[in-house]
Amino acid sequence: MSSLSSSLVLAEKSVPRYTSYPTAPHFSDAVGAETAESWLRALDPRSRLSIYVHVPYCRELCTYCGCHTKATLKPEPLDAYAATLEREIGLIADATPARTVTHAHWGGGTPSLLGGARLLALTDALRSRFAFAPGAEISIELDPRHVDRELTDSLAAAGFNRVSLGVQDLNDHVQQAIGRVQPFEVVEQCVAHLRASGFRAINLDLMYGLPLQTEEDVIRTAELAASLNPSRLAIFGYAHAPWFAKRQQLIDAASLPGAAERLRQAAITHETLVSKGYQSIGLDHFALPSDPMAIAARNGTLHRNFQGYTVDQADALLPFGASSIGKLPQGYIQNAPDVGSWRRAIEAGQFSVVKGVAFTREDIARAAVIERLMCDFKVDYGAIAQDMLGNASAFDKAEEELSQLVREGVATREGRSVSLTDAGRPFMRLVAAAFDSYLHARAAKHSVAV
Repeated sequence: MSSLSSSLVLAEKSVPRYTSYPTAPHFSDAVGAETAESWLRALDPRSRLSIYVHVPYCRELCTYCGCHTKATLKPEPLDAYAATLEREIGLIADATPARTVTHAHWGGGTPSLLGGARLLALTDALRSRFAFAPGAEISIELDPRHVDRELTDSLAAAGFNRVSLGVQDLNDHVQQAIGRVQPFEVVEQCVAHLRASGFRAINLDLMYGLPLQTEEDVIRTAELAASLNPSRLAIFGYAHAPWFAKRQQLIDAASLPGAAERLRQAAITHETLVSKGYQSIGLDHFALPSDPMAIAARNGTLHRNFQGYTVDQADALLPFGASSIGKLPQGYIQNAPDVGSWRRAIEAGQFSVVKGVAFTREDIARAAVIERLMCDFKVDYGAIAQDMLGNASAFDKAEEELSQLVREGVATREGRSVSLTDAGRPFMRLVAAAFDSYLHARAAKHSVAV
């Protein structure tokens, strides 16, 4: 098999993104509200907390999006959602003795649709019940099409200090194909508003593999994005999953780039951003060398969670909002995905957790192997197995798959250590999958490797 043919076969394999382990398809109702409450109450009062707030509303729905969102043009759903969030803040705060927050992220959807007044009220509610550590990162996702100076001033007043802008692509024909029209000038003006309000930490999210997208398109998008001098960029491969995200059925699958095109698009985006002075981080992130994420990548303290790569060092992640996922020392918990069920539970004074997974010792060890591989491009899995399980050979069953990937040129192996080659870095999820004991136990559809 030629090198190109081999790469194409690897690129088209279906594997998880490994923002968690065990991955979300393996959550079950064996973990529910009662379990979640007991785990929260068991938190050490000295635990450092991370907070994730999910707001599942947008002004309009983009056809490429796979998130739990719904469109609204009315204020009433947002008022009701904010009121329920405030009750949930009290409910969770009452359940846990831990108080110190070192990181908070608001995602969606478009959480900024709540508006300045609601966001200020909710951040005040969080601060009244939790103690935000000095220098805590408080970030929020924004839609550049709905940002003005009044909003950016409100975000600064509420204490946000990092923002993430959904850009995806900056070519009109691609934007038309994905139902998200936002010319470069709109993004440029959004960044200007943010900087005028004092924001220096600005992230941009881009995508490759979109319908009608070409190599020239991704180069143009990367160059224009870099011209705005963001501190970080994330470059995601579009995951076409119409069986999960029904709105993606509106996208003509025939218009999507093939495996060879996706590989090249990912590679030239990487080349373009590195040439602009950005440090490549993990699978799909880039940062200015002075950014905390770039520093963490260099010193081996980078982490990975449901928001992707992160510098978050917290001991527990608390979930707020419909479909939000949390992580506690004992396992993962996920709130009801639909707003109605989530609201009814909270209004009844109950947690809305409907599924999750309790960690085994082996889960924790395998998660550590996968995270270090995804963050550092290499891992001594024997050392982790020895340290965490008392058995250096605990993961030797992975070696058959690892040997195949070594033959493909994706990785090298020495003893019980595996390292990605430069050419193999785009396929790191395949190497991670070798350590996933759940992957073949239950059928689940995942996105392609590249």
